[in-house]
Amino acid sequence: MTRTPRKLTSVDDLIAAELAPASARDALNKVGARYAISVTPAVADLIDPNDPADPIARQFVPDACELETHAAERADPIGDRIKSPAPGVVHRYPDRVLLKIASVCPVYCRFCFRREMVGPANGETLSADDLAAAIAYIRATPAIWEVILTGGDPLVLSPRRIRDVTEMLSAIPHVKILRWHTRVPVVDPDRVTDELIAALKATHETVFVGLHTNHARELTGSARTAVAKLVDAGIPLVSQTVLLKGVNDDADTLEDLMRALVELRVKPYYLHHGDLAPGTAHFRTTIAKGQKLMRELRKRLSGLALPTYVLDLPGAHGKVPLESYASVEPSGRTRLRDAHDQEHVYDDCCAAPDIP
Repeated sequence: MTRTPRKLTSVDDLIAAELAPASARDALNKVGARYAISVTPAVADLIDPNDPADPIARQFVPDACELETHAAERADPIGDRIKSPAPGVVHRYPDRVLLKIASVCPVYCRFCFRREMVGPANGETLSADDLAAAIAYIRATPAIWEVILTGGDPLVLSPRRIRDVTEMLSAIPHVKILRWHTRVPVVDPDRVTDELIAALKATHETVFVGLHTNHARELTGSARTAVAKLVDAGIPLVSQTVLLKGVNDDADTLEDLMRALVELRVKPYYLHHGDLAPGTAHFRTTIAKGQKLMRELRKRLSGLALPTYVLDLPGAHGKVPLESYASVEPSGRTRLRDAHDQEHVYDDCCAAPDIP
């Protein structure tokens, strides 16, 4: 039974639940005025309030460090707006698009790279007119083979709404793959109902779910049940994880998470290097640290359990695998080549210092 009866959406809620100190109220209210706050009961019950370094709290409970913005950080760190040809659409790669159909999430991750774009203040979903324009763009672009539903978190939508969107996209002949990216199975697992699964499967096309999770403790009994329901219904799952300082930036923690995912029939897909979102420097490791962790994981895990370590290049240049397409210089700067063989220089100057 949950100890937390309702979602926590304010600093006062967090203090009342003993997840934040009253002495931090003023600073955290400044954070809350800029970035949305939401902690579901499932997440709140995982947090150990007596552990100041709790990896679950670090992901979801606001911190005054979020008020510190570095010069290299940017409101649109991976260039969504640059590659947006229609409302809610990001067309960064030729054969696939993002469709951002929701602007809200059940929880708000403190490291979110879209933190300037999500939250109740940004509206909850695409309007009917904007969705129609997005669908029209996808229909008029035959190169699009895959549509990745994201947001926000698209599984906050009602099953009826999910079914509607699924059916609209399924009516486009060249769209063959629908992929829904979500945290819902781990942060609000009761939402994974038979009705929701039926809505996801209201298509003759292939449906994937991309599960976002960063620590094995998130995979509670309820989360495992939700994941199993999706997989048992014939929906394949892949995972995305963000490399986060103080959460999972050690080989043992990452190994535990990747093994747990494979045991749940979820294929580890990406390990993301932290993006240059405002107020998130305290979460970012250096690329050299991430490369070292991947070398260690390769000694411990089979290929089935290994994610691809990537950086989404600033400026809409796309993802770069950091094990093979990146060279770290002694200065800490990293030289990378994108999919078009263009060289980029990335500076770790505003990453949190690595501690051996």
